[in-house]
Amino acid sequence: MEEIAKIVKDGGGTILRGGAYKPRSSPYTFQGLGEKGLKYLQEIGAKYKIPTISEAMSVDQVKLVSKYCDIVQVGARNVQNYDLLKACGKQKKPVLLKRGMATTIKEWLLSAEYILSEGNSNVMLCERGIRTFETATRFTLDLNAIPVVKKLTHLPIVLDPSHGIGIREHVPTMAKACLAAGADAIALEIHPRPEEALSDGAQSLLPDQYKKLVSELKVLAKALNREI
Repeated sequence: MEEIAKIVKDGGGTILRGGAYKPRSSPYTFQGLGEKGLKYLQEIGAKYKIPTISEAMSVDQVKLVSKYCDIVQVGARNVQNYDLLKACGKQKKPVLLKRGMATTIKEWLLSAEYILSEGNSNVMLCERGIRTFETATRFTLDLNAIPVVKKLTHLPIVLDPSHGIGIREHVPTMAKACLAAGADAIALEIHPRPEEALSDGAQSLLPDQYKKLVSELKVLAKALNREI
Protein backbone atom coordinates (compact mmCIF):
# COMPACT_ATOMS: atom_id res chain seq x y z
CA MET A 1 0.00 0.00 0.00
CA GLU A 2 2.81 2.37 0.90
CA GLU A 3 4.72 1.56 -2.28
CA ILE A 4 1.67 2.34 -4.41
CA ALA A 5 0.87 5.50 -2.42
CA LYS A 6 4.34 6.86 -3.16
CA ILE A 7 3.92 6.10 -6.87
CA VAL A 8 0.51 7.80 -6.91
CA LYS A 9 1.71 10.90 -5.04
CA ASP A 10 4.98 11.28 -6.97
CA GLY A 11 3.14 10.88 -10.26
CA GLY A 12 0.71 13.70 -9.49
CA GLY A 13 -2.30 11.74 -8.22
CA THR A 14 -4.48 13.58 -5.72
CA ILE A 15 -6.56 10.76 -4.16
CA LEU A 16 -5.53 7.24 -3.08
CA ARG A 17 -8.07 4.46 -3.58
CA GLY A 18 -7.95 1.00 -2.05
CA GLY A 19 -10.66 -1.64 -1.81
CA ALA A 20 -10.97 -2.99 1.74
CA TYR A 21 -14.27 -4.63 0.77
CA LYS A 22 -14.25 -6.15 -2.70
CA PRO A 23 -17.46 -7.17 -4.47
CA ARG A 24 -16.35 -10.07 -6.66
CA SER A 25 -18.26 -12.12 -9.20
CA SER A 26 -16.92 -15.34 -7.68
CA PRO A 27 -17.25 -16.04 -3.94
CA TYR A 28 -13.90 -17.87 -4.09
CA THR A 29 -11.78 -14.87 -5.10
CA PHE A 30 -10.12 -12.29 -2.84
CA GLN A 31 -12.74 -10.25 -0.98
CA GLY A 32 -10.51 -7.61 0.65
CA LEU A 33 -9.03 -7.18 4.14
CA GLY A 34 -12.00 -5.41 5.70
CA GLU A 35 -11.37 -3.04 8.61
CA LYS A 36 -7.71 -4.05 8.69
CA GLY A 37 -7.38 -2.79 5.12
CA LEU A 38 -9.11 0.48 6.03
CA LYS A 39 -6.60 1.01 8.83
CA TYR A 40 -3.74 0.49 6.37
CA LEU A 41 -5.33 3.02 4.01
CA GLN A 42 -5.81 5.61 6.75
CA GLU A 43 -2.25 5.20 7.98
CA ILE A 44 -0.68 5.52 4.54
CA GLY A 45 -2.97 8.40 3.54
CA ALA A 46 -1.91 10.35 6.62
CA LYS A 47 1.77 9.61 6.03
CA TYR A 48 1.69 10.80 2.42
CA LYS A 49 -0.85 13.57 3.06
CA ILE A 50 -3.23 12.30 0.37
CA PRO A 51 -7.04 11.88 0.72
CA THR A 52 -8.31 8.31 0.61
CA ILE A 53 -11.36 6.54 -0.78
CA SER A 54 -12.77 3.04 -0.31
CA GLU A 55 -16.02 1.24 -1.09
CA ALA A 56 -18.83 0.50 1.33
CA MET A 57 -20.91 -2.51 0.27
CA SER A 58 -23.57 -2.44 2.99
CA VAL A 59 -25.29 0.01 5.34
CA ASP A 60 -23.21 -1.06 8.33
CA GLN A 61 -19.98 -0.54 6.37
CA VAL A 62 -20.79 3.11 5.60
CA LYS A 63 -19.97 4.24 9.15
CA LEU A 64 -16.78 2.16 9.14
CA VAL A 65 -15.52 3.44 5.78
CA SER A 66 -16.35 7.05 6.66
CA LYS A 67 -14.46 6.62 9.95
CA TYR A 68 -11.20 5.73 8.21
CA CYS A 69 -11.48 7.33 4.74
CA ASP A 70 -12.06 10.79 3.33
CA ILE A 71 -14.47 9.63 0.60
CA VAL A 72 -16.99 6.79 0.52
CA GLN A 73 -17.43 4.88 -2.74
CA VAL A 74 -20.63 3.17 -3.84
CA GLY A 75 -19.72 0.52 -6.39
CA ALA A 76 -21.39 -0.37 -9.67
CA ARG A 77 -23.16 -3.39 -8.21
CA ASN A 78 -24.77 -1.27 -5.49
CA VAL A 79 -25.86 1.72 -7.55
CA GLN A 80 -29.52 0.87 -6.87
CA ASN A 81 -29.09 -0.33 -3.29
CA TYR A 82 -31.33 2.42 -1.96
CA ASP A 83 -30.80 1.74 1.75
CA LEU A 84 -27.05 2.00 1.17
CA LEU A 85 -27.48 5.24 -0.78
CA LYS A 86 -29.60 6.73 2.02
CA ALA A 87 -26.98 5.76 4.58
CA CYS A 88 -24.31 7.51 2.48
CA GLY A 89 -26.53 10.57 2.36
CA LYS A 90 -26.86 10.70 6.13
CA GLN A 91 -23.11 10.92 6.74
CA LYS A 92 -20.98 13.94 5.84
CA LYS A 93 -18.08 12.50 3.85
CA PRO A 94 -18.15 12.99 0.04
CA VAL A 95 -19.53 10.06 -1.97
CA LEU A 96 -18.29 8.66 -5.28
CA LEU A 97 -21.24 6.95 -7.00
CA LYS A 98 -20.29 4.49 -9.72
CA ARG A 99 -22.66 3.80 -12.59
CA GLY A 100 -23.95 0.26 -12.81
CA MET A 101 -22.90 -1.91 -15.73
CA ALA A 102 -26.52 -1.98 -16.97
CA THR A 103 -27.77 1.31 -15.51
CA THR A 104 -29.20 4.08 -17.67
CA ILE A 105 -28.05 7.65 -17.10
CA LYS A 106 -31.50 8.51 -15.73
CA GLU A 107 -31.38 5.64 -13.23
CA TRP A 108 -27.85 6.64 -12.23
CA LEU A 109 -28.86 10.25 -11.58
CA LEU A 110 -31.90 9.17 -9.59
CA SER A 111 -29.60 7.05 -7.44
CA ALA A 112 -27.54 10.17 -6.80
CA GLU A 113 -30.75 11.91 -5.73
CA TYR A 114 -31.17 9.35 -2.94
CA ILE A 115 -27.87 10.56 -1.48
CA LEU A 116 -28.63 14.24 -2.07
CA SER A 117 -32.14 13.97 -0.60
CA GLU A 118 -30.68 12.82 2.72
CA GLY A 119 -28.64 16.01 3.02
CA ASN A 120 -25.24 15.13 1.54
CA SER A 121 -24.56 17.43 -1.42
CA ASN A 122 -20.98 16.23 -1.96
CA VAL A 123 -21.58 13.60 -4.64
CA MET A 124 -19.33 12.66 -7.56
CA LEU A 125 -20.57 10.52 -10.42
CA CYS A 126 -18.25 7.86 -11.85
CA GLU A 127 -18.68 6.33 -15.30
CA ARG A 128 -16.85 2.97 -15.34
CA GLY A 129 -18.13 1.25 -18.44
CA ILE A 130 -21.39 -0.43 -19.32
CA ARG A 131 -22.10 -3.94 -20.54
CA THR A 132 -22.84 -4.19 -24.26
CA PHE A 133 -22.64 -6.97 -26.85
CA GLU A 134 -18.91 -6.26 -27.34
CA THR A 135 -16.54 -8.90 -25.96
CA ALA A 136 -13.17 -7.52 -27.14
CA THR A 137 -12.99 -5.34 -24.05
CA ARG A 138 -14.10 -5.86 -20.46
CA PHE A 139 -16.84 -3.20 -20.76
CA THR A 140 -17.72 -0.35 -23.10
CA LEU A 141 -16.64 3.00 -21.64
CA ASP A 142 -19.53 5.37 -22.28
CA LEU A 143 -17.90 8.68 -23.17
CA ASN A 144 -21.36 9.90 -24.23
CA ALA A 145 -22.20 10.11 -20.54
CA ILE A 146 -19.86 13.06 -19.99
CA PRO A 147 -21.67 15.75 -22.03
CA VAL A 148 -25.09 14.31 -21.18
CA VAL A 149 -24.44 14.32 -17.43
CA LYS A 150 -22.90 17.79 -17.57
CA LYS A 151 -26.05 19.11 -19.20
CA LEU A 152 -28.42 17.37 -16.78
CA THR A 153 -26.64 18.00 -13.48
CA HIS A 154 -24.11 20.16 -11.66
CA LEU A 155 -22.36 17.13 -10.17
CA PRO A 156 -18.74 16.44 -11.19
CA ILE A 157 -18.14 13.36 -13.32
CA VAL A 158 -15.21 11.00 -12.88
CA LEU A 159 -14.20 8.51 -15.57
CA ASP A 160 -12.64 5.12 -14.83
CA PRO A 161 -10.93 3.86 -18.01
CA SER A 162 -9.22 1.04 -16.10
CA HIS A 163 -12.52 -0.73 -15.45
CA GLY A 164 -14.09 0.71 -18.59
CA ILE A 165 -11.82 -1.13 -21.00
CA GLY A 166 -10.05 -3.59 -18.69
CA ILE A 167 -6.90 -3.93 -20.83
CA ARG A 168 -3.72 -2.26 -19.55
CA GLU A 169 -2.26 -1.24 -22.92
CA HIS A 170 -5.45 0.62 -23.92
CA VAL A 171 -6.07 2.46 -20.63
CA PRO A 172 -3.83 5.47 -21.50
CA THR A 173 -5.62 6.05 -24.80
CA MET A 174 -9.02 5.99 -23.11
CA ALA A 175 -7.78 8.22 -20.28
CA LYS A 176 -6.81 10.87 -22.84
CA ALA A 177 -10.21 10.50 -24.50
CA CYS A 178 -11.87 11.04 -21.10
CA LEU A 179 -9.98 14.29 -20.59
CA ALA A 180 -10.74 15.49 -24.11
CA ALA A 181 -14.46 14.75 -23.63
CA GLY A 182 -14.59 16.88 -20.46
CA ALA A 183 -14.17 14.54 -17.48
CA ASP A 184 -13.60 16.34 -14.18
CA ALA A 185 -11.34 13.58 -12.86
CA ILE A 186 -9.89 10.25 -13.98
CA ALA A 187 -9.59 7.13 -11.82
CA LEU A 188 -6.66 4.86 -12.67
CA GLU A 189 -5.56 1.53 -11.23
CA ILE A 190 -1.83 1.15 -10.62
CA HIS A 191 0.32 -1.74 -9.41
CA PRO A 192 4.12 -2.15 -9.44
CA ARG A 193 3.76 -5.91 -9.93
CA PRO A 194 0.35 -6.52 -11.54
CA GLU A 195 1.05 -10.23 -11.97
CA GLU A 196 0.92 -10.47 -8.16
CA ALA A 197 -2.24 -8.36 -7.78
CA LEU A 198 -5.11 -10.12 -6.02
CA SER A 199 -7.63 -8.13 -8.06
CA ASP A 200 -7.71 -6.41 -11.48
CA GLY A 201 -4.03 -6.89 -12.31
CA ALA A 202 -4.70 -7.07 -16.06
CA GLN A 203 -5.98 -3.49 -16.14
CA SER A 204 -3.51 -1.94 -13.69
CA LEU A 205 -0.91 0.43 -15.10
CA LEU A 206 2.76 -0.07 -14.34
CA PRO A 207 4.41 2.89 -12.55
CA ASP A 208 6.28 4.06 -15.66
CA GLN A 209 3.09 3.88 -17.73
CA TYR A 210 1.27 5.93 -15.12
CA LYS A 211 3.94 8.66 -14.99
CA LYS A 212 4.13 8.82 -18.78
CA LEU A 213 0.35 9.08 -19.01
CA VAL A 214 0.17 11.92 -16.48
CA SER A 215 2.77 13.91 -18.45
CA GLU A 216 0.78 13.35 -21.66
CA LEU A 217 -2.46 14.38 -19.94
CA LYS A 218 -0.85 17.64 -18.84
CA VAL A 219 0.10 18.44 -22.44
CA LEU A 220 -3.41 17.59 -23.64
CA ALA A 221 -5.02 19.62 -20.88
CA LYS A 222 -2.97 22.68 -21.84
CA ALA A 223 -4.14 22.35 -25.46
CA LEU A 224 -7.72 22.27 -24.18
CA ASN A 225 -7.19 25.30 -21.89
CA ARG A 226 -7.58 23.07 -18.86
CA GLU A 227 -5.36 22.26 -15.88
CA ILE A 228 -4.57 19.03 -14.07
